[in-house]
Formats: sequence, structure tokens, C-alpha cells
Amino acid sequence: MKCPGQDTRYWKSGAIFDVKCPKCGKNIEFFKDDSTRTCRDCGHKFINPKMDFGCAAYCQYAAQCVEDLPLELLAKREDLLKDRVALEMKKYFKRDFKKISHAIKVAHYAERIGKSEGGNLAVILSAAYLHDIDLHEAEREHHSNAANYLEQKGPIIAKNILIKLGANEKLIEEVCDIVGHHHPRPEETINSKAVYDADLITNLEKKHDEKPINFERLNSMIEKLFLTKSGQKEARKVLLKGASCRTIHLH
Repeated sequence: MKCPGQDTRYWKSGAIFDVKCPKCGKNIEFFKDDSTRTCRDCGHKFINPKMDFGCAAYCQYAAQCVEDLPLELLAKREDLLKDRVALEMKKYFKRDFKKISHAIKVAHYAERIGKSEGGNLAVILSAAYLHDIDLHEAEREHHSNAANYLEQKGPIIAKNILIKLGANEKLIEEVCDIVGHHHPRPEETINSKAVYDADLITNLEKKHDEKPINFERLNSMIEKLFLTKSGQKEARKVLLKGASCRTIHLH
């Protein structure tokens, strides 16, 4: 079966067009399903600027469909996976906007920390979006959202989602390992540390808003509890702003 996007029977006007070579300016004819073309004049190979690589970025059959995947697309495959994971997380939690909002906040902080620490953002963001994916099951079965309950089925649900999205085995294994460990271990990867610190910032931010924490204690917690320097920096920026004026302590 041929993908409808590649079947010329479904093509409309504009499916064949000219693009100037970014190196020499020569007009190069592209079919809309061409992933790349090589300029006959200067030999420069470049990506089709009008092609939508959205599905190819996550589809496990992309290599069969597009055949010669450009390097630009290969670099984007894991990066675009995070958007698909975020969508699956939202579908899973349905109208539970509190859980969705929490996961999005964790992913936001995790991305900032991960970039600063040089981590793998595909792993970090996938794990951030899925780190509490078992919340509904834990609350239904155990009437609790304690970490030990979240660690039981979370990796299974996360794995099923990532397999569905065509993620590679190595990424699935690392994401599920992070999802399955909410408490830091003696030896953690940068990716795991980024997610842990991001989750800690989000939880402390919520507690701090509900019942402000004394500045000195909050500063001490940031020094002791965070696993990365970037996590500490992000926490200070988020949590210490105006905290010196607050004197009520956290239980």
C-alpha cells in the first residue's frame, strides 16, 4: 500500500515546483515527495523546503516510505518525538487538567535544565511528560499517589506509549527507567537528574504558593536536595523571587 501523500493520483497543482539551490542559486525541480535533491550545477544536496516531515519524524516505517532520509530529518526524529509523547500524555489524562499542567511544567523546567547540563532532550522530555503517567491507576487501586505506587505500573504504561510512537529501544529503556524511579539513586544519569530536579522545582513551587516557605529554609533545601547545578540555578530563579519577604514555614 502506498502512502496517499506519495501517490501522484492524489496530487494537486503545485505538487511539482522549482526551488533555488541555496549554494549557487540554480533552479532545481522538486516533486513534493522528494526528500532531497542534488544540484546538477554545483553538486550541493539540500532538503526539500516544502516537504512536511512530521509523520516521518516519528513513524517507524519512515525509512521505507521516504527511503533516503536526509540528515536534517534524522536529527529531528527524536526531537519531534517529545511532541507526540506530550499529546499521548494529554489523551491519557483526558480532562484532568491539574495532572496535565503538572507534567507540562516539569517538562518546561526539565528542558531548561537538560539544555544547560548537556542531556538528551528526547529522553528528558519524554520522561518528564510521562513521569507521573500512573497517577490515575495508583489513586484508583491504592488511593494514594505515593512514589512507590507510581513506580509499579508507570514504566509499563510509558513503554506502551513509546512503542506505539515508534521510539527506539534504547530511548524506551532509559525513559522507563527514569519513570520507574522517583527517588534519586547513588548513580544517576544527567537525563534522570534533570527530570528529578524539574519535578522537585514544580512540587516546591506549588507548596510555596500554597504556604510560603521561609527564605533561609528554602535556600537550604535548594542547596541540599537538587542533583544538578542547573537545577539549583533554575530553582533559585523560580522559588527565591520575593521569598525573603515570606516567613511562614513549610510543614
